[in-house]
Amino acid sequence: MYKIGAKVVYPMHGAGEIVEVVKQTISGITNDYYVFRMPIGNMKVMLPVDKVDLIGIREIISNKKLNQLLDSINEMECIENANWNKRYRENMEKLKTGCSTDVAEVIKALTLRDRDKGLSTGERKMLSTAKQILCSEIMLIKKVTAEEAEQLISEHIL
Repeated sequence: MYKIGAKVVYPMHGAGEIVEVVKQTISGITNDYYVFRMPIGNMKVMLPVDKVDLIGIREIISNKKLNQLLDSINEMECIENANWNKRYRENMEKLKTGCSTDVAEVIKALTLRDRDKGLSTGERKMLSTAKQILCSEIMLIKKVTAEEAEQLISEHIL
């Protein structure tokens, strides 16, 4: 069980902080929920305490691991499928893992594709989502703004 103040990542949504634990009755069933506040948009989400493992909630990575991740972005291999549909599904699977390395791979691949050939509307939205996910984690680790976090990512994709 996470404590209030824990900084965690919610796959497909990004990082945030657990600000409280509440009891909520939904459809006649009472459960404990984490109230999770995200730094981007200051959005609050309720996560069922007994389902966090199933959802894939994880603690944010350390500053050291983040620096290693950022430094390794250019060495990441971007094997790109020519088929848009298959490429989209592969990238979506990576985002669903909630793993910061997988998210960084999606950002790199889509950023390079955008520079080369441009992105479809769906891939542009996916790139935005991936950046938001990684930026929110960077914001909590480095205590920077969303703009500074995005700049950090951009500086590491050559």
